[in-house]
Amino acid sequence: MKRELMGLIVRDDNGAEQVNYDDPAFPSYIYDGWVQPKVTWEKVPHYHEDVELLTVKSGDMAYCVNGKTLMLHEGDTIFVNSNQIHYSMSVNDETAKYVIFVVHPSILASTVKVDMDAVKPITDNPDIPYIRFRYINEHTKDIYDLMMTLPDIRHDAFAVTMQFFKIWEIIRKQCASLVADEEETSADTHKSLFKGMMHYISENYQSKITLDQIAQSVNISKSLCNNIFHGYVGESPVNYVLHFRVRKAAEYLRSTDMSLSSIADLTGFNGVSYMSETFRKFFGQSPREYRKQWNSLK
Repeated sequence: MKRELMGLIVRDDNGAEQVNYDDPAFPSYIYDGWVQPKVTWEKVPHYHEDVELLTVKSGDMAYCVNGKTLMLHEGDTIFVNSNQIHYSMSVNDETAKYVIFVVHPSILASTVKVDMDAVKPITDNPDIPYIRFRYINEHTKDIYDLMMTLPDIRHDAFAVTMQFFKIWEIIRKQCASLVADEEETSADTHKSLFKGMMHYISENYQSKITLDQIAQSVNISKSLCNNIFHGYVGESPVNYVLHFRVRKAAEYLRSTDMSLSSIADLTGFNGVSYMSETFRKFFGQSPREYRKQWNSLK
């Protein structure tokens, strides 16, 4: 794991997240984490081939999957399927603690038959963007207990694999009992358009980007572009661009000793003052305060 990238979303050229695995040779990321308002990893839409599970240890939080906001309470677990657009959110200005498990499903595919019979029918199913395990679900405690074992074994690839098989068996049972529910599992036809616009922004954020350019990148109208962004992230495309830029600034603040002026130039801001003002708006502190806080943790 690269420590300087903890709490940050780094994307591949196609817009998907590069997961900061615990071991580069084993595609698994396990973290005993937390979320509260104005942290760098809150409200950051992303997607990846890996599946993601998060279990709430204490407090309340929310997860947005393909534009649908889901409340999670202590003891709840959410499974987010492969390639779904998602992000976490704090609620009620409180801190929620959780265990998160981001893992590539290829770990389960010991043979082609296992992959075709037990893995792909779930990961490739557009009607299963997520599964929420709550108090009303018979599997909720079992999956909670398994998730709580993961932080202590995160560097033991064999032990993590064993637990992942047990978790996947619960997911398979839950999928087998699912009934088509339009509210819970409807496919969003705008998902690919939003991914395309996310990619365009990630490739061009260092330059001035207009609403018209973002819409034209996927050949849609400005009004539809606005509607899609509000549906997926609850903010305008312009505000999304600003959020993207300040997160890039946070990456540079944590991983380099570059001056604020250089970082402002690299992240598309028109000067340090504007970058600092925008950074404080999203994260509740100045870039200098953020860098000092991060350095104090090293």
